[in-house]
Amino acid sequence: MARSCNFCGKASIGGFNPQSSGMNRVRAHRRYLPNLQVTTVSGKNGAPEKVLACTRCRRTLTKNAR
Repeated sequence: MARSCNFCGKASIGGFNPQSSGMNRVRAHRRYLPNLQVTTVSGKNGAPEKVLACTRCRRTLTKNAR
């Protein structure tokens, strides 16, 4: 699965654009993308490793580091 969080597995989901549901009820498809950021974490053997993490997991990682 491409472009997903390495910790929680959050990925993009499909839905409908709320601005396109007017009088004619023609709904336009759109994708809701997670806010993924490149984060440096300590990997195996203590070496720093760059991974994709959503902002919720990134915040949790910094809270646990305190």
